[in-house]
Amino acid sequence: MVSRSYSNLLELASGESPSFSRMSRRIPRIMTVAGLISDVDDDPSESVCSDPSSSAQRDRIIIVANQLPIRAQRKTDGSKSWIFIWDENSLLLQLKDGIGDEDTEVIYVGCLKEEVHPSEQDEVSQILLDTFKCVPTFLPPDLFSRYYHGFCKQQLWPLFHYMLPLSPDLGGRFNRSLWQAYVSVNKIFADRIMEVINPEDDFVWVHDYHLMVLPTFLRKRFNRVKLGFFLHSPFPSSEIYKTLPIRDELLRALLNSDLIGFHTFDYARHFLSCCSRMLGLSYQSKRGYIGLEYCGRTVSIKILPVGIHMGQLQSVLSLSETEAKVAELIKQFSDKGRIMLLGLDDMDIFKGISLKLLAMEQLLMQHPEWQGKVVLVQIANPARGKGKDVKEVQAETYSTVKRINETFGMPGYEPIVFIDAPLKFYEKVAYYVVAECCLVTAVRDGMNLIPYEYIISRQGNEKLNKVLRQESSTSKKSMLVISEFIGCSPSLSGAIRVNPWNIDAVADAMDYALEMAEPEKQLRHEKHYRYVSTHDVGYWARSFLQDLERTCRDHSRRRCWGIGFGLSFRVVALDPNFRKLSMEHIVSAYKRTTTRAILLDYDGTLMPQGSIDKSPSPKSIDILNSLCRDENNLVFLVSARSRKTLTEWFSQCERLGLAAEHGYFHRLTRNADWETCAPIADTTWKQIAEPVMQLYTETTDGSTIENKETSLVWCYEDADPDFGSCQAKELLDHLESVLANEPVTVKSGQNIVEVKPQGVSKGLVAKRLLCTMQERGMLPDFVLCIGDDRSDEDMFEVITSSIAGPSIAPRAEVFECTVGQKPSKAKYYLEDTTEIGRLMQGLASVSDQTL
Repeated sequence: MVSRSYSNLLELASGESPSFSRMSRRIPRIMTVAGLISDVDDDPSESVCSDPSSSAQRDRIIIVANQLPIRAQRKTDGSKSWIFIWDENSLLLQLKDGIGDEDTEVIYVGCLKEEVHPSEQDEVSQILLDTFKCVPTFLPPDLFSRYYHGFCKQQLWPLFHYMLPLSPDLGGRFNRSLWQAYVSVNKIFADRIMEVINPEDDFVWVHDYHLMVLPTFLRKRFNRVKLGFFLHSPFPSSEIYKTLPIRDELLRALLNSDLIGFHTFDYARHFLSCCSRMLGLSYQSKRGYIGLEYCGRTVSIKILPVGIHMGQLQSVLSLSETEAKVAELIKQFSDKGRIMLLGLDDMDIFKGISLKLLAMEQLLMQHPEWQGKVVLVQIANPARGKGKDVKEVQAETYSTVKRINETFGMPGYEPIVFIDAPLKFYEKVAYYVVAECCLVTAVRDGMNLIPYEYIISRQGNEKLNKVLRQESSTSKKSMLVISEFIGCSPSLSGAIRVNPWNIDAVADAMDYALEMAEPEKQLRHEKHYRYVSTHDVGYWARSFLQDLERTCRDHSRRRCWGIGFGLSFRVVALDPNFRKLSMEHIVSAYKRTTTRAILLDYDGTLMPQGSIDKSPSPKSIDILNSLCRDENNLVFLVSARSRKTLTEWFSQCERLGLAAEHGYFHRLTRNADWETCAPIADTTWKQIAEPVMQLYTETTDGSTIENKETSLVWCYEDADPDFGSCQAKELLDHLESVLANEPVTVKSGQNIVEVKPQGVSKGLVAKRLLCTMQERGMLPDFVLCIGDDRSDEDMFEVITSSIAGPSIAPRAEVFECTVGQKPSKAKYYLEDTTEIGRLMQGLASVSDQTL
């Protein structure tokens, strides 16, 4: 049975969609049981780009996650109807409360934890929509199992936590059918969002690895959708991530977001490295914001760890049940002279429970004075996943606890109290309040908010002070021993950070925490409390949404269209005045004009950047000669290469003008003498710069130095992209420092760092060519300038500034064209060197016919 939401997609594709504004004001009744959609929709014609239509209405955020922040249970009166309540522990609900803006409407899209029979789904949907503004996504049990327990938990989750499937027992081997189920579920989520979204006004915030391809489906349907994505798990290093067979699809899907959030810089750095190594994308940091240029769009990167809900935790601390539980724990531990250490973890392979237990064993062995005094209370939350690995962790944990208690236990004392029964939140908070030290030794974890909850709980309140028999003026204290491999570690500088795999180091850290002087514990607690209390979930949510709004600010003024099929779909966003150069348009202008100036870059324009043989082909020589033989043309090739190389390569082009080394040397024809744009340069600076470049060449495998007459170029095209880029930044700084008093400029380009004389640029060539033509009484009525990189932007700028001047004829046809769709001062673009070649062939054919 196909879903109502999918049928709505068919209506949209056929042009029979209802008004989006009307959809946003009266959210339609949600019908359906969603079915399996096994293939990605590949029809590019279905891409919808809505006309801008905005009216006064509340801001609206659609929050999308695998699970709704709703608890559901059957009524016990035999009526088989449902009871729904908010899940107060859900981050998504806390996020809404943290935003705290009454003018902002929040709609949730996600699954329920409980299975709802198809016959009840209509009624349940309407109740959740009317009462909670929740749009439930119903998935058939088999599809959900393959999507969640299959692909998410057996393939993505282990890989993102650095577990490679080296054998069938270590993480799940890639399974194409599970991947198809994952894509299908993401498509169903997209269908649900379609039913409620006003694409021109609403913000969509997608959460976590369960929905990583959802941005592609949304971007395909609504090119200008305002879309943010936050990953709550780690993002692995490129060496780990690139083992994933669908690595490019996931990266491109995430890049269909406007803003991508990560908890730590490490996770963001790994993502950026993957984009660089696998997609060839580089990032820039401007005024504190990191951005990736992707098809004319800037995808922003946000680094900010999530926080806790202060209000909720403080309200739990004020409960009478919490006070009673704290009193019970004091009687159980403190009154008997016992010091409580606390561990609270999910029962899974990455939380390091067994490592923590072994460290406790080591502590008792190395420091027998703690025997009978220190107790580790280990609370194990039920595992979220299923499988053999969970059972193995449980078995190992139980056996280790039993062995340690048998070895070090005595009447009335067990060194480890293991609790695997479900606890209510107030009970966990009570343990936080009483524990002298909290231990979090996960071997890999996305964020982990347990240390934050512990810090706030230890701050307590007036009522708990009385239960704890403390004066109100007493400074609070808390101690944390945390793993280096969890997301909150960088934020808690006062914690004792450990490598959880080093059992001895963890045991020493536990002893250090127990022995630490009280004033230092208090100082560490104060520092942590200030941070955690000010960086709560509300701060995190508001900061993310502010950045999302900033990133999407210019959506309405950009022209967008979709290209590509399936999960390779992406949206090209360009300035309204930036468009593809039409062959018909330029050929028509070429035919009707009589005085033409043509400036061409070489590398990356006439010759692909990745070519092994960089010399021009016979076909390229023939095209250039055809253009040069036309008496109406003045053709100039402008390159960064040396004049020796250009002379050798283009010796057959008698009437071709050449500009070498960014225009420092130039000549109008083959038989003309080379001229310089400035007095002969003093190159004694090379004696300073070359040894520096040589040092970086020796330490950067794959890099080379090119020594030209007036410039030096360090090229790292064949080096490791990350290391090469890092070394290039260092070299740039180093050269700028040592050459500060020399008449040279140090610039970075595409895989190069170049030192050249000051004032030399390709723009000088364009200016010289136009002036020469003006002196000869030849005002050009046709100007074509084509280039591909930053150095060519100088030519575009000179030509643009000359259009209204005396060096170009009034109403001249001017075509500045860059290679590839990217921000540029040019008004036109062509996709690649193949299209450039086709264009030049077309113009050469016109000239041949004229001759």
